[in-house]
Amino acid sequence: MFLIKFYSNMKNYLSLLLFIFLFTLGNAQEIDFEITINSDLVNQTNQQIFKTLEKSINEFMNNKAWTNQELDAEEKLDCSMVLNLTAYNGSQFQGTLQVQIQRPVFNTNFKSTILNHLDKDISFSYQEFQPLFYNTSTYESNLVSLLSFYAFISLGMEADTFKENGGNPYYAVAQQILNLTNQNQKKGWNQADGNRNRYWLIETLRSNTFKEYRTVMYQYHRNGLDLMTQDPLKAKQNIMTSINSLNRMYSRRPNAFLNQIFFDAKADEIVDIFSDGPEVEFQNTLNLLNKIAPFFGPKWKRIKY
Repeated sequence: MFLIKFYSNMKNYLSLLLFIFLFTLGNAQEIDFEITINSDLVNQTNQQIFKTLEKSINEFMNNKAWTNQELDAEEKLDCSMVLNLTAYNGSQFQGTLQVQIQRPVFNTNFKSTILNHLDKDISFSYQEFQPLFYNTSTYESNLVSLLSFYAFISLGMEADTFKENGGNPYYAVAQQILNLTNQNQKKGWNQADGNRNRYWLIETLRSNTFKEYRTVMYQYHRNGLDLMTQDPLKAKQNIMTSINSLNRMYSRRPNAFLNQIFFDAKADEIVDIFSDGPEVEFQNTLNLLNKIAPFFGPKWKRIKY
């Protein structure tokens, strides 16, 4: 159960002083990346190229300083990526990329998922032992653009959970990466490539039309999860208030990409939170969940409040 996890895993790895210090700075945290390559669907007897690629990507992502922060390992934002390759020919790779971002919760060693997204439009070229470099002002390769884009999306989403609109500077860099890359006509970077791709992810995150999403991310985490060990009743009430705020975005855009992004990350966590701990008046929120996220109906039925 959710609260049991909180209490049994409690660990003060973020002191209050450090927490306030990071909050003042906008709470930009460096990232601990774990990238896995799955080549099971590729008919290739020599697996060395995939091992080399996995090592190269992990070194690139973890050796680069994406921000100016120097943090201990337990303070870092976790980002795991699973690259499922579906085709390989010479130096050309195709597949999908599952990206999961987890943010630390104050006063515990629990980490909360803030993004769980499948990018279906992955294609890039890579020569074995090819060095990977990131340049803020030039296009290097589609692989570097993909990795760097999700690094700054991760930083932006995490910053939004500590400070309202705290992700703005990181989203600006992600937008710059998109602008440089979509000139090369690579799939997933352009408006015409679909309605749930990288173009629409950064476009909607920066759009005032979907401002409730970012406000909810702040309220849900800062006023909810971060308060859970101190005042679980108030924390649950604040989380309900934040979820209810999504109704305004739903009223304007019922099929909003960010609505799916939110519940892909939070559905299981919401079930755990409201199936444990102090009782709250949850029926109205449950009705709203069934209205704005009906695709998770089977999960909402599991909530015992």
